[in-house]
Amino acid sequence: MSVYTAVLSRSDDGYDVGFPDVPGCITYGDTIEEAIHMAKDALGGCLCAYEDEGVPLPDPRLPDQVPLNEGEFAVMVDIDTAEYRRQTDTRAVRKNVSLPAWMAYQAEQRGINCSQLLQDALRQALT
Repeated sequence: MSVYTAVLSRSDDGYDVGFPDVPGCITYGDTIEEAIHMAKDALGGCLCAYEDEGVPLPDPRLPDQVPLNEGEFAVMVDIDTAEYRRQTDTRAVRKNVSLPAWMAYQAEQRGINCSQLLQDALRQALT
């Protein structure tokens, strides 16, 4: 679980959001609630990109350590990147597996979907 300070500021159409400790991680919301929801999503995407590129995650600062301009306010936003990936990365990737012939035959005879069975087993093993 990672927790970062988000800085919100009122704009003409809602609220702009940025993360001072995660450069380029910005978003927007029509309401404060939506802005915070969008901030969590943006933070998840940005931190996953850091992880994918092998870049160390930036050190987060507490809200009282982040300088604010007039009209800005800070909130803490938490994200679990593993959970974020489970919820958002639903791409299917092809994996070849080897099974004994008798096992493949019996699975086919019983109508067992090997891909689904493997997904279910991996999901259980990974949680």
